[in-house]
Amino acid sequence: MDDQNKNLILATALSFLVILVWFVLFPPEPPVDPAQTTTIAAEDGSIALPPADNSAAGSLTVPGAEVQSSREVALASVERIEVETPRLVGSISLRGGRIDDLLLKDYMTSIEADAEIETLLTPAGAQDAYYALHGWGPAGNLPADQVPGASTDWTVVSGAPLSPGAPLVLEWANTMGMTFSKSITVDEDYLFTITQEVRNASGAPVRMFPYGIIARKGEPPQRNFFILHEGVVSSSDGNLGEESYDALRDLDFDQIERAHVEKTEVTENGWVGFTDHYWMTSLLAGAGQSFTSVIKYTPGNDTYQTDMRLPVVEIADGASTQSTTYFYAGAKEWAVLREYQDSLNIDQFVDSIDWGWFYFLTKPIFQALHYLNLWIGNMGWAIIGLTVIIKTLLLPLAYKSYVSMSKMKKLQPEMEKIKERAGDDRMKLQQEMMTLYKTEKVNPASGCLPILLQIPIFFSLYKVIFVTIELRHAPFFGWIRDLSAPDPSSFLNLFGLLPFTPPGPESLLGIFSIGVFPILMGVTMWMQQKLNPAPTDKTQAMIFAWMPWIFMFMLGTFASGLVVYWCANNILTFSQQYLIMRSQGVKPDVFGNILSSFKREKPAED
Repeated sequence: MDDQNKNLILATALSFLVILVWFVLFPPEPPVDPAQTTTIAAEDGSIALPPADNSAAGSLTVPGAEVQSSREVALASVERIEVETPRLVGSISLRGGRIDDLLLKDYMTSIEADAEIETLLTPAGAQDAYYALHGWGPAGNLPADQVPGASTDWTVVSGAPLSPGAPLVLEWANTMGMTFSKSITVDEDYLFTITQEVRNASGAPVRMFPYGIIARKGEPPQRNFFILHEGVVSSSDGNLGEESYDALRDLDFDQIERAHVEKTEVTENGWVGFTDHYWMTSLLAGAGQSFTSVIKYTPGNDTYQTDMRLPVVEIADGASTQSTTYFYAGAKEWAVLREYQDSLNIDQFVDSIDWGWFYFLTKPIFQALHYLNLWIGNMGWAIIGLTVIIKTLLLPLAYKSYVSMSKMKKLQPEMEKIKERAGDDRMKLQQEMMTLYKTEKVNPASGCLPILLQIPIFFSLYKVIFVTIELRHAPFFGWIRDLSAPDPSSFLNLFGLLPFTPPGPESLLGIFSIGVFPILMGVTMWMQQKLNPAPTDKTQAMIFAWMPWIFMFMLGTFASGLVVYWCANNILTFSQQYLIMRSQGVKPDVFGNILSSFKREKPAED
């Protein structure tokens, strides 16, 4: 077998090995069962404070209650103020001033016409309770019931309903002569600004600290796919932190807070919150604001919690103080996160998206897709445009590789002569071959280089398609309505001509239920092979012939966006190689090679 075919087989085998390992380590995206939820005991949302101390790290614990109701009942159980923005709809509870009812108007639970919009926050007292609370913690000798907490009933001063440009102002007075006010504003996207003020007319100085809490009852349903982080995500003075729900349960137990607790002192810049696959809630402080970042799990009520505890302040009699923090609740959209990162000078907010270890590739790949999509208006064509850009950037290397392969093809007659002269002397054969390569300036391994460079790009694109919300439910054309999901067509029902639904990727037969684009990928890979004659060795030729179809079935259940990229890459690679080989005086006999692959060998005569 000539060295050119050896290189092709080596490159294809290498690709097969990588895809096989990838298929084992990163199986097709598991389907989400809408009925799979975590049953939890709901809570009343009250906050229990221990004896006050003089630090900003006082305990803020959300206890549980043996009460559980539907979301609708929980919403109707307290007085509420509506929230209406271009992208959010919901309400704020006047009990505690909690932001606890938010739905995302731009996102549906599925691509079906009757799908409901996504629910992000759920009030205390309901299953899967998930909400934010802002208040004041007592310090010094200030009693806990003299500061507003989760059970405080606020009075509306102005701004109902809450909408962009119309702040909601709430007020509450204690029995000591202190008046607390809370101003909540919301922008056009997902950011709430919470300004808390206290006016002291108690006749004596008082000490307290402002805080923000995000509480989550029970472990939420997750994708449980290890290339995606779900749980707590935070940034503390430039250090990005990620903690899973399992890790929170394993934190050291704090006897004072009766919870598993981890505290981090943030001096200048930081934020902390929860991240899901596509959504996030986060507490943010302004640049230069110090605070204590706390993550905790309370076993007694099965509650996960992130706190932002600002330093203790002393308020003289007749004086007032004010504190402003931010609360993000929405989709992890790259452009929106970047805007907040820049406008608020918040470090690493874009990195709440799980870019992974190959962030130096996933970030630019996503940005290229983002801007191509803005220009073209279709994410599928943006993927094809990205393929063209990548192939253009790699063209110098591909040109050098294909020129070397063309030279090797021209050297085939000389190689055959060397084999005849060397006979069974393997040492002599290798020495003369290396002399020939050196004389003609040919690198026999150059054919593998483009494949090697494509592997990390392929992995990074897979990561981008899986983790970014911009690819979620993004249509291409026709039957491809979600580029983050497998091609929904199937040859098992003749692509919809037969009246039955083929098995999905979750079943054993699902791997054979491949659609149009996986088949196109297999065909284009097969066409690539036909630029060169099949190997003369029967075993190698058989392996070589089966490679495209094995790849076709292995990648058939992957996200259709990834398969679109692979198809476009195959077509461009075929075109590049064909044109470069022609420019070097080598005329690939594609159709001849195709016909010869279908011919059966004549049986040997006795």
